[in-house]
Amino acid sequence: MSQATKWRNEMNMQLNPPIPVVTPVGKGLAQIIIDYGAEHDLIWVVFQENGECWCWRNQDIRAQNNVTFGRTANGG
Repeated sequence: MSQATKWRNEMNMQLNPPIPVVTPVGKGLAQIIIDYGAEHDLIWVVFQENGECWCWRNQDIRAQNNVTFGRTANGG
């Protein structure tokens, strides 16, 4: 199977509204999720607070704290 054929199965989803996340380089807003299929990690396209655009795997990011939804730094 050619690389072009493999990529036809990917799915992109624009997040509206963007999701506030914490990445290895700081806070940012996740704008797009890319799903290459069952045997691949989801890729999150994140615009960092400093304006840089990075792509992160699921295991590399976390949702920012949100007291309204009970999501705090200590997990409670």
